Parts: sequence; structure tokens; C-alpha cells
Amino acid sequence: MSYSKRKIRVMVVDDSAVMRKMIPRLLENDDEIEVVATALDGDFAIMKIEQVKPDVVTLDIDMPRMDGITALRHIVAEYAIPVLMLSSLTTEGAALTLKALQMGAVDFICKPASADRIGEMAAELIAKIKAAARSQVVELSHLESGDSTAKANGSWPVARGGSRKIVAIGASSGGPNALRFLLPKIPCDLGAGIVIVQHMPEKFTEMLARWLDDICELEVREARDGDLIIPGRALIAPGHAHLKVKRTPHGAVAEVERREPVSGHMPSVDVLFRSVAAEYGANAVAIIMTGMGSDGAAGIGEVQRAGGMTVAQDKESCTIFGMPRAAIDRGCIDKIVPLVDMASYLISTVGRSVNKEVMSDAGSN
Repeated sequence: MSYSKRKIRVMVVDDSAVMRKMIPRLLENDDEIEVVATALDGDFAIMKIEQVKPDVVTLDIDMPRMDGITALRHIVAEYAIPVLMLSSLTTEGAALTLKALQMGAVDFICKPASADRIGEMAAELIAKIKAAARSQVVELSHLESGDSTAKANGSWPVARGGSRKIVAIGASSGGPNALRFLLPKIPCDLGAGIVIVQHMPEKFTEMLARWLDDICELEVREARDGDLIIPGRALIAPGHAHLKVKRTPHGAVAEVERREPVSGHMPSVDVLFRSVAAEYGANAVAIIMTGMGSDGAAGIGEVQRAGGMTVAQDKESCTIFGMPRAAIDRGCIDKIVPLVDMASYLISTVGRSVNKEVMSDAGSN
């Protein structure tokens, strides 16, 4: 006698009656998922959790009575159930989504502008529900622990001139909180510029950069075409474009290119890592962090073959181990490092900047 695999039990929480009908219809087409309940706001969701015991909750942010942020706080603290936020593709939606991720939501998905386009989110929603069901709910006390040196008076100096070394980071689901833990621990005189791809839509990456810049000694900003890659600065790929690096006689610069998605992603970690391998070779450190899928596994292999150092975040500190696992399984990783040790590992590997001159204006190119 054969036994079928247990389905992932999902509760859908949304104040829109249309969404409460349409999302279950999208999900019922996958034989690994079943919707066990719907709720029109956070109050009803919390009342139903004990009864239906879902594996994953999809949670709208903007709802009457108890909104999604308040409901999330209860669900994470009291039940430790993975939560996938549904957000609007707006600046306000981006800010609230980052707050939700900081509070322990596993990931998010942007709702389409109109109900007749809801089918466009089906594949992403199903994939993220499956990833959430395998995820670890983040311990907030762990993420907020450790030293953090924010900027004084709004800015810190950025090193003059370029660096022979570069640190490239790729992340997806769970990445915003991992970056929030890592980047404040990196000093502004680390001997390398930092470039980052975090899978996020447009508007969200700009908000992420501001969110991180407020708490870091580094200058953190969304990359613009032609930005210098220098110690003291971390550049995050815009959500609507690929990020590459290019070394020039005047220093290394960011190249921001809006082209086709690569393996379904724009920005793509593979695109960044391949350019880093080509331009920096043995002077590169590539880090693949928490996230679903396999983006970055091929690119980090090119960094390794070029003589660069390749690093993966360890399983225990990842929200979702998909991207690091894919790179490890390909034999492309030189070192597996827990998130809590990542900053000290980087400092010891890369070293400090030998150029002590600084610019007074951190906002110049």
C-alpha cells in the first residue's frame, strides 16, 4: 500500500473577497498544496490558527481591524508559523514589507495591480509557499544581536580611490534580514568595495538600501550606472536591472543594465558573479546567502575557477538554504560560514584598506 505525501496546509488572509477566492483557485492546481482556511483580517486569522494548524500563512498587509503587521507579530511570536506577506508594489508597500521581514516574515510577493492579472503571480506564489514550508522562522533576538555602528550626523567618509579587491554578495528569501545582520558589522575601512544582488522588485531595493544605510558604518545605496566601487561603500542592484562591475583606468565602476531576466531573475546573482570573476579574478570574494532557487551557483563557480574565494552561508543560519545548497552541491564553495561569523571572516580574509585618505563628501560619485 502506498501513502501520498502530506500536502502543505495554507491559510489565506486577505480583506478582499476576490483575493480570498482567487488565491485558493491558483493554489488548488498544485497537488502539493491545500488551502485549509481563509480569513478576512488578522483577528479572524489568529482565531482560526489553533483550529486548522496551517504550515504556511499568506498575509495581506493592508486590512481593517487587525492589519497584517499586527497579525504577523502574533503569528511569529505565538505560533512560529512561516508567513508570506502579500504587498502592493508601492513605496509605502515596500516600507511596510521591509518592516514585516524584520519582524520575521519569511518572504513576500507583490500583488498585481488588478484582479484580472492575478494569474501572473501563480508560479511565484506556489514556489514561495513551498520554500516557506521548508524554511526556518527567524529568531529576532539573534538577528538584532551584536554590535552595530550607525553613521554619525548622517554620513561617514568613503575611502578615496579604488581597491584591488571586491566582495560580491547574492541573496534572495531571508536576505534582507541577513544583510541587516551582516552589513552593520563591517567597518568602513574594509579593504574592498561591496556589491550586492538581493532579489527584490523595483522600489523595494531603493527602500532596502535606505533601511540598511541608516544602521551601517558603510555607505549603502542603490547602484547607479558609473558609481565607483570603493572601500566604505556597498552598492545594491536596482530591482529592475542587472548589476555588473567594470575596471577602468580611473577605478572600478558599477554597470547597471536593464535587459532580459536571466534564469527568471533581474537582477541576477549569476550576472554579477560572472562579471566579478572576469574583472577581479583572484582578488574577488563571492558570498552566496539565504534564498530559494539556484541563482548564483553557476556564477560563483566562475569566481572559484578564476581563483577568487567563494563562501556560502551555513544551513543553520539561512531562512531558506536553496541558493547556498545549489552552489555547495556543485562543488563551487571554498568555505561555509555561519551568519554570526561572516563579518569577522570577511575582515580577516580581505583585510583593512591601506589608503587612509578620505573624502569629506560621501555622496560624490
